[in-house]
Amino acid sequence: MLAKDLINYMVPPLKTTDDAHKAIVWMEEFRCAFLPVVDEGKLLGFISEEIILEANDIDKEVKDFELTGQKSFVTTETHFYDILKIAAENKVQMVAVLNEDQTYAGVITVQDTLASFAQAAAVQMPGSVLVLSMRFTDYSLATISRLIEENNTKVLSSLINEDPLDSGKIKLTLKLNQEDLSRIVATLERFGYRVIGRYQESKQAPPEKERLDMLLRYLDI
Repeated sequence: MLAKDLINYMVPPLKTTDDAHKAIVWMEEFRCAFLPVVDEGKLLGFISEEIILEANDIDKEVKDFELTGQKSFVTTETHFYDILKIAAENKVQMVAVLNEDQTYAGVITVQDTLASFAQAAAVQMPGSVLVLSMRFTDYSLATISRLIEENNTKVLSSLINEDPLDSGKIKLTLKLNQEDLSRIVATLERFGYRVIGRYQESKQAPPEKERLDMLLRYLDI
């Protein structure tokens, strides 16, 4: 999924001459804590509810605020993995999308990106999530997938996170199409892999809560 496919056209940009009161009203209307500020097609940055409240001047024009997220932008061809990375690096809840000529095309919210991620990562498909810890030098998805497939199970998607406590280690999160993980865990542990988390779906859980729980577990949030 690319940035051009994720643009949320319901979130409007603010002009430099708009005041803080209008920004707050729009944030409440569109249920977001940030809004982009655009001048003649150029992104100037984002204004947030926190910035406005700290200034305590509702009549102040947005151009007079110290904006944030000036580097929180991607091109129309940016993959959604990189969209999440840019948002995290700039500590904002949305990312602007720029055309080839660097003009403003629209905005993508983190919420929209996560929803697309959930679809692409097969989070909503039946199955379970398994988390492994290992040194990066020991990582081989082909080998791990082979061991899992020997137990009549498929790897639907995978995600790697660096271990924040050890830069030489990674956490590998796998979405599998099997709910019973006991045989798979036994096989992986027999070959020296350390299982640090397993999350089976609960058939009694409401569908909405179940999908959200699976997504958060997959993202390790």
